[in-house]
Amino acid sequence: MSTKEVSEKGSVTTTDDFNTPEDKKLVRKIDLRLIPILTLLYLLSFLDRSNIGNAKIVGLTEDLGVSPPEYNTALALYFVAYVIFEVPANIILKRFNPQIWLPTLTLFWGIVSVCQGLITDKAGLFGIRFLLGVAEAGLFPGVIYVFSVYYRRHERSWRVAIFFGGAAVAGAFGGVLAYAIGKMDGVGGRRGWEWIFILEGILTVAVALFAYFVVPTWSHKAKFLSPSEKERLFQRLNADSDAALIERFEWVYVRQALTDHLVWAYAFLFHGFAFVLYSLSLFLPTIIAGLGFQSWQAQLMTVPPNSLAAATIWATVWLSSKVNRRAPFIIASAAVAILGYIILLTTKTAAAQYVGVHFAAAGVYTGNALLLSWPGENVSAQTKRAVAVAMQITIGDIGAIAGVLIYRPNLSAHHFRIPHIIAIGYLLFSVLVTIYLYVWMGRENRRRDILASQQKEVDDSSFTPEERQRLGDRHPSYRYVI
Repeated sequence: MSTKEVSEKGSVTTTDDFNTPEDKKLVRKIDLRLIPILTLLYLLSFLDRSNIGNAKIVGLTEDLGVSPPEYNTALALYFVAYVIFEVPANIILKRFNPQIWLPTLTLFWGIVSVCQGLITDKAGLFGIRFLLGVAEAGLFPGVIYVFSVYYRRHERSWRVAIFFGGAAVAGAFGGVLAYAIGKMDGVGGRRGWEWIFILEGILTVAVALFAYFVVPTWSHKAKFLSPSEKERLFQRLNADSDAALIERFEWVYVRQALTDHLVWAYAFLFHGFAFVLYSLSLFLPTIIAGLGFQSWQAQLMTVPPNSLAAATIWATVWLSSKVNRRAPFIIASAAVAILGYIILLTTKTAAAQYVGVHFAAAGVYTGNALLLSWPGENVSAQTKRAVAVAMQITIGDIGAIAGVLIYRPNLSAHHFRIPHIIAIGYLLFSVLVTIYLYVWMGRENRRRDILASQQKEVDDSSFTPEERQRLGDRHPSYRYVI
């Protein structure tokens, strides 16, 4: 990153102005309050949505009389609910309080998760998966939005990566946990898959109750910061973004999001990556079992690829933050994932195909971690950003619906050969969208730089605060992170 950056408000400031020991101490304090609890909530969210893949290979479908196509339908119903309730959930968050809203969502889906272990037929499975999607819809975009009112733009991607890394950790942790809990088969007259849902749901409920006391509220109301720390926080945010403003909800910002081609591009980018993210995470135990391993081995063998994915996320996003670039790393992640799928398609031995699983997991999870922080860095004003993040998840998860429906039994021949080829197509689509964003935003940054250098840009003092707020990322002094 250069030593100078142009703020959204048109002023020029140096990065060092906000990199003092006191600033670093303030950011560490915010990190310690936000990152652990919010990452834990997302870990539990991903665990509770994906543990059905572990439950499947220990008897869920057989016990409930669920046919393979009906199992795919149950998976899709989760994402249908997720898509429907994503944007409304973030609008509620903008008008409500994250300290209450996020733990309440967690409590709700924890209870629903416990109920997954109490169902007795496929109708119950369909209904409970839809409810789980309703409950979890608001967490991810809500947290991304909360990050945007505590961190400067270039500080967010690394925090989002740590947070999203919880998904990969959930995959690794979930495999071990499912293996251990599965051994409770018969305890209390219940099957092992029932105990997976019940115990992991109880864990979520317990954490949700604790979260009411830990999840922070909006930055201007944060009690864990002293008055002087809040003042410094707002100085940092004001010099970099709109996050320090107390923005009143107005529908004009919703319309701005809905009519911005960049917002739609972020959404389509995630659409491509969501296909591979959720098809891989939900079917990973099945894919590994299909390589010739027993169910208990498949549970444990999900741990290494998910652990590698977590490490790759954190290393790659750290490097991306250092050079302040997103697009090249997203494209590189897609290339690694494509390599993994090619290995799965072209090799004949289980060992080689298991190596392909590692490449696919590392590329898929890392690409998602990078792209999910992108609109939070590049979209302003606040309400527009909240809607943009929710739109990204909503449209992205339509790709997830396609993924769980395409990885169906009649396409499982040759170790899901056709679905893997389709996955490569989705990744290539994401690469094209990334190139579009990179080229357009880079060109726009250069255009605004030329205007500024020729002093044709209107001085920021000529804009009222309301005008600056309404212009958001269209303000002439705004620069995109590419």
